[in-house]
Amino acid sequence: MNIKLETERLILREVLSTDVDKFFELDSNPNVHKYVGNKPVKDKKEIEKIIQNLQQQYAENGIARWAVIDKTTNELIGWSGIKLIREPMNNHHNFYELGYRFIERFWGKGFATETTMALVDYAFENLSTENIYAICDIENIGSKNVLEKTGLKLVEIFDHEGTAHNWFKMTKSDWLHKKAKQAT
Repeated sequence: MNIKLETERLILREVLSTDVDKFFELDSNPNVHKYVGNKPVKDKKEIEKIIQNLQQQYAENGIARWAVIDKTTNELIGWSGIKLIREPMNNHHNFYELGYRFIERFWGKGFATETTMALVDYAFENLSTENIYAICDIENIGSKNVLEKTGLKLVEIFDHEGTAHNWFKMTKSDWLHKKAKQAT
C-alpha cells in the first residue's frame, strides 16, 4: 500500500481497483450526490472507470483524489484529495482544487475537516503552487463550514454547470502565516 498522508485518525492512500465496492456504496447514494450534480452511479462498471481515471491522474500529475481509510477499523470511508484542474473553471485553469466525499454514515465526524487540513499542508509543502482552491454548492453549508474551518477564504460566488457555487482560496502566504501563528 502506497501511503500518501496520515492524520490522527485516518490514512489517505491511492485508490485501488479493489476499492470498487466501497466507492459504489459512496457514489450510488443520492444523498452524497445532492450537491455534486445529482448523478449517482448506477453500476460498478461506472466505478471501475472512475478508479481508472484516478489512476491515470496519479500517473500523469502525481496527484488525485485518495481513498480515506479509518485507522481504527481499516475501512474505506470516502475519498479526499487534490486534483489538478486543467480545463477552465471560473476563469482559472491549471490549478489545484481540494475535494472530498464521504459515505453518508461517516458524515458529521470531522473527517472532511481533518483530511482537508492535511491536504492544504501537503499542497503547500509538496506542490509547486502559490494557491489552492475549493468549490462547493452554495446550498452545501456543511462543506462551506469545512472549508472555512480549514482556513480557506470565500472569494466569490460563481456559476458552475448552471448552479451557484462558492469559490474558496488559500494562498501560500496565508498558509505560512497560519502555521506561524499555530507554532506560537
